[in-house]
Amino acid sequence: MAEVLDPPTREEPGLPGNEHELDPKPEWQPRYAGSGRLKGKVAIVTGGDSGIGRAVAVLFAREGADVAIMYLNEHEDAADTRKFVEAEGRRAICIPGDLGDRDFCFKAVQQVVDAFGKLDILINNAGEQHPDEKIEDITEQQLRRTFQSNIFSMFFMVQAAMPHLKKGAAIVNCTSETMYKGAPILLDYSATKGAITAFTRSLAKNLVEQGIRVNGVAPGPIWTPLNPSGGQPPEKMPEFGKKTPMGRPGQPNEVAPSFLFLACDDASYMTGQVLHPDGGNTTQS
Repeated sequence: MAEVLDPPTREEPGLPGNEHELDPKPEWQPRYAGSGRLKGKVAIVTGGDSGIGRAVAVLFAREGADVAIMYLNEHEDAADTRKFVEAEGRRAICIPGDLGDRDFCFKAVQQVVDAFGKLDILINNAGEQHPDEKIEDITEQQLRRTFQSNIFSMFFMVQAAMPHLKKGAAIVNCTSETMYKGAPILLDYSATKGAITAFTRSLAKNLVEQGIRVNGVAPGPIWTPLNPSGGQPPEKMPEFGKKTPMGRPGQPNEVAPSFLFLACDDASYMTGQVLHPDGGNTTQS
């Protein structure tokens, strides 16, 4: 019998958000010419329709990878990302669905292998967040959905990918600065990011003898559809990212190179590590 999932929370109906509706648009375009660092590789990017995921997908394509774009329901954004990947001369497929559903994750990974013949890189980037001033305001439904989307999905995706990952493969998980700094209005989200970091470090040790590296990226405030679509209170958006030492939010194409570095052989002696493209935020006391 199929598992019955909790429905998506309706507290912020605009989530996860559409990039084509944002003004100004996030900067996802790669900033430099490719050098073949992922030549012949096949990558899955969850949440690859927009934001950081789009920037990662296109950068990976520029570096020679074919890319599977997994996303929830932002079909127009996903189609655009596919077009951008193909413009780099690589193949792309779009797979919509709920990553909190274990059966979907297994079917989606098999679809990727059927399409491209193999799997070398898994980028666990998808996630959701819902701001609440008080812990009493976090509903059971929201708590379950946030954990299901943010950390359960990573377990499911890795479980589905393992039969296909060989020596030299890489897994990169997206955690957050909130795991290190805390976030008073993102209690459930921050808790999942702490779990993701622990999962990353533990999985790295679990898979090291198989020659599979596992690392993480912990972005700071990045201009993506997530926050202006309900991931942050609207009254806080004018100041979004301005309290970082750099005084501004980051752009997706300032985060994607961290994923590339950890996914390619440049990071061959790194596992269980986390990179921090956060404008200096985690250096503050």
